[in-house]
Amino acid sequence: MSLHYPFVLAAAVLLTAVAVVAYVLLQRRRTAALAAAGLAGSGSPRRAALRRHLPYALLLAALPLLLVGLARPEATVTVPRIAGTVVLVFDASNSMKADDLKPNRLAAAQEAATSFVEDQPDSVDVGVVVFGDQALMTQEPTDDRNLALAAIKRVGGTGGTSLSQAILASLSTITGKPVSLPAEGSAAPAPDLGYWPSATIVLFSDGENTSGTDVQGAADLAATAGVRIQTVGVGTARGATVEVDGYQLATALDEPQLTSIAATTGGSYHRAEDADGLAETTRSIDLRLTSKEEPLELTAPVAAVALVLLVAGALLMTRWHGRIV
Repeated sequence: MSLHYPFVLAAAVLLTAVAVVAYVLLQRRRTAALAAAGLAGSGSPRRAALRRHLPYALLLAALPLLLVGLARPEATVTVPRIAGTVVLVFDASNSMKADDLKPNRLAAAQEAATSFVEDQPDSVDVGVVVFGDQALMTQEPTDDRNLALAAIKRVGGTGGTSLSQAILASLSTITGKPVSLPAEGSAAPAPDLGYWPSATIVLFSDGENTSGTDVQGAADLAATAGVRIQTVGVGTARGATVEVDGYQLATALDEPQLTSIAATTGGSYHRAEDADGLAETTRSIDLRLTSKEEPLELTAPVAAVALVLLVAGALLMTRWHGRIV
């Protein structure tokens, strides 16, 4: 437990000590005065002591609690939270400049992803990964929608397309540790990532893989880890041309590639313009129970206990002594 104003606690201890000492001295003087006057009480000494001291004890106990309430005590509590993770993965290669989707493929992917994020419940954390020849996490998973949307707006880049790197970087984002496949021809086993059924990758791409060869191996690794990949095809089958370094290059949507990746992991393939279909991906997320530490101010309950003690002391004092002093 912590206090917003810890100096008040020192004041509470000091004032309580002074009040207790004053009460003890006052009772001694009162007892001596009664004895000198020959008015010492009769009956059960224990019961008489209880009637005499209990109301004052309750009032004195309320004093430090009231002062502690003024110090604004605060505790850290662990709050259960149902949560899932979605990693949005954007193809930012040269082919995404094609305009077979208006205004271009990348802008269409950003629009679809923005709508997707806005539709997610608060229990889903959203992260962002951007890839070309290599892949980079630009926003770690967060429940702050503004951060996720800002990361989507910043997406941009050039170069080729490595779907395997996109999947591996997404798995790194989910697991919190670097993920890679064994070198080609190596006898080393695939890494053990644990099991992450609460995580989903949503991959926005035209599917044309130009860099990195083991796309299937990366998809298999995601499947073993329990991570679904929902693929979103950005582009058209008829394709378009883009200018790269002065050359005109033809590019078209590779739906079979994207469909294969999704099917390997138990996910599904969607078209970028199919907003309703994309929204359905949320239903495949297996939410997990996590915990989150949150501050809890204790001023109200402490003050309530102090009030109960004050009222109890006042009622007993009125009943037994006919006054409040």
